[in-house]
Amino acid sequence: MENNRNAKWAAYTRGTHRIGRICTVITLILLVGAPFLMGTYLGALPDLGAVAKAFLAVGLVWTVSSVVEFLIYTPMLGAGGGYLAFITGNLINMKIPCAVNARDIVGAKTGTPENEIISTLSIATSSLVTILVLALGVLLLTPLQPILQSEALQPAFENVVPALFGAMAYKYYRNHMNVAVAPLVLMSALFILVPSLISSTSMMIIPSGALAIGIAWLLYRKQKKGV
Repeated sequence: MENNRNAKWAAYTRGTHRIGRICTVITLILLVGAPFLMGTYLGALPDLGAVAKAFLAVGLVWTVSSVVEFLIYTPMLGAGGGYLAFITGNLINMKIPCAVNARDIVGAKTGTPENEIISTLSIATSSLVTILVLALGVLLLTPLQPILQSEALQPAFENVVPALFGAMAYKYYRNHMNVAVAPLVLMSALFILVPSLISSTSMMIIPSGALAIGIAWLLYRKQKKGV
């Protein structure tokens, strides 16, 4: 029974990677090809030399950030959830919170087949809901424009992401306060003293994550010696 289960899971994983790679290649072709196609059709292709210089100005930073996000998020999401999340985008705002919340509800552990299935289903559902909401938003954009541009609502829109992650993070801080306090205090102080770092949140995951891992490792060593 166990061998049959492992064989089915291996077949599922191979199929997931095959479909994921094909869809990733198609997505990259569409993303890169669409601007060139429109530029060729309209006779408005930009200066490729200027494009390359502009890309180098920000591309190196975002390349490092992308690698970091891949290394951090993929173990959380698994293969299926990872492909879906990186293809559809909006990981920090939507996909990661959705997957983490779904995993916590069912009690699945990171790195297990159960976690991968739950992550894939939750991210797929999130993507479909996002598409539906965006479609409705496009249809209702003109009637809702006065409300969305209201000055009274702008502070709320600017704090949606911090409120979302603050609510989610509290549960983890409460359960692992000894690990979370130092990175939380250090990063909060750093962002207050150097506000320009707020735009480099993805990069700051590296030192804060390394600090949390180091603290957890020291606590583990201390606990092991105590035993």
